[in-house]
Amino acid sequence: MVKRQASSSTSSVKATSTKVADSACTNGPLTRSCWSNGYNVATDFDAKWPTTGKTVSVTLDLKNTTCNPDGNGDRICLLFNGVYPGPTITANWGDKLAITVKNSLPDNGTSIHWHGIRQKGTTSMDGVNGITECPIAPGDSRLYEWTATQFGTTWYHSHFSAQYGDGAVGAIVINGPASANYDLDMGPYPVSDWYYPTAFQIEEITTNNLQTAQGPPNGDTILVNGKNKHPTNGGGSYDVRTLTPGKKHLLRLINTSVDNNIRVSLDGHRFTIVTADLVPVKPITAEWILLSIGQRYEVIVNANQTAGNYWFRAQVANECASSNNFYGRSIFRYSGAAAADPTSTAFTTPATCQDEGPLVPWVPNTVPQGTFADQVQNLQVNINRQQLTTNGQNVVVWGINLTAIDIDWRKPTLQYVIDGNTSYPQVYNLIEIPTPGTWTYWIIQETEGSPVPIPHPIHLHGHDFYILGHGTGIFDKNNDVGKLQFTNPTRRDVTFLPGQGWVVIAFPADNPGAWLMHCHIAWHISEGLGVQFLESKASIPLPNQEWKDVCSTWSDYWAGPHYYEKQDSGL
Repeated sequence: MVKRQASSSTSSVKATSTKVADSACTNGPLTRSCWSNGYNVATDFDAKWPTTGKTVSVTLDLKNTTCNPDGNGDRICLLFNGVYPGPTITANWGDKLAITVKNSLPDNGTSIHWHGIRQKGTTSMDGVNGITECPIAPGDSRLYEWTATQFGTTWYHSHFSAQYGDGAVGAIVINGPASANYDLDMGPYPVSDWYYPTAFQIEEITTNNLQTAQGPPNGDTILVNGKNKHPTNGGGSYDVRTLTPGKKHLLRLINTSVDNNIRVSLDGHRFTIVTADLVPVKPITAEWILLSIGQRYEVIVNANQTAGNYWFRAQVANECASSNNFYGRSIFRYSGAAAADPTSTAFTTPATCQDEGPLVPWVPNTVPQGTFADQVQNLQVNINRQQLTTNGQNVVVWGINLTAIDIDWRKPTLQYVIDGNTSYPQVYNLIEIPTPGTWTYWIIQETEGSPVPIPHPIHLHGHDFYILGHGTGIFDKNNDVGKLQFTNPTRRDVTFLPGQGWVVIAFPADNPGAWLMHCHIAWHISEGLGVQFLESKASIPLPNQEWKDVCSTWSDYWAGPHYYEKQDSGL
């Protein structure tokens, strides 16, 4: 591994861009690149962030209930504070967040992950049961505390098996600067697949299908901001958003699906992309945007068309091996226009399965290239047979480097660190990154001849990563380095591993912790498609007493009578 180079400074960016905010200006419709106190969109958020001295306190109570988002009929749902999507958590760049999660589920544990949040110095707050904590037992609660060192749009969700597929999701908005101006913030706009059976029922069917290399069931519909009309019975309703004529609107897109990669568009209006995941980018325009599972885009919509009603479209991306029986729709209505279903015409739909681009980070960084060939490591993705610790049966599972991750809820990885125990079970699929400040390089390769050659949305916790390149076939680290981009490559926390192909990523070891990297198809990580990096373990901040109490309560609960057994990786 090679020592990390210093990040580009704000002053060097000012020398090459006329759009950098003056340090004295404040954020407004004509100065969105500004923020406050010398911070702006050109600030290197790896190096510094505001300290506001403010704490945003939130309580999330996860309960068993029912919901009926599209009129198909009530089904079991697991919801935060009784709503779907869950409450939006809103803070400003540099705020501290204090989020109390109460588990009111009678028969399930939970842990809540703050997707894309770096958790700089707070790995025990990442919310991944079996890695950074024990699950929260029924009736118990815990406090998650972390600092918003980044800004933009993201989401939170349960990381307890496939639990979030039953509704345990919500948006996070961290207000900050932007790389283009806008007048109005329309807030988060999640899209998601939806199944009429529960997520755990679909997971069981999917695991059975995998034994013969078959795919999961199709989604039943696609929800836009938690709503849609039913395909046949006329039930449900469309979400409706208001456009103000002549104004530019910021729309915060999130794909919170369990299985579907989704393409979105707004008839008659091109999107201007200004942020990908939590990374500001040089603005580009697009008629359609493909969101892989877990990805976010902040886009600007210019309300410059004839006043009326326009369809917002959310279509399953079949090109990405996603399947759904229906599609999502919502209505964007100009202020003053009569209420009516739109008659607008769609843009031509693309037929590709790749990230939007080019996505050029606003703050440039160069990834060291010199020792790439010597330091890079391979991560092979494929299905294989493995004896699961849960039932002792040899079954087909997804794995990385021939191992399907399978954690023990009672003994998370951080407990091994606390105990000084290095006898990690093989099924923890743990890779140590021992030296702080080094760059790490990873070739993620779908194994040649895989019986299930499909794309995978790969997500990394505790970091975002630089995407050095991607392609089809087998990557040859001795001959294909010339295909890679080391100067200001795209940076984000979710990207596609192409079907029958490869993606090469890099990230610096600058955040000690235990960090999961996994496919964000819920069934795939439940079946084992994940690996964890134990980074600079000697420097990991150890958990507090409440963390230990949560583990003790979970261990007592699990040792006693409990309704459900662990049936998958636990993630």
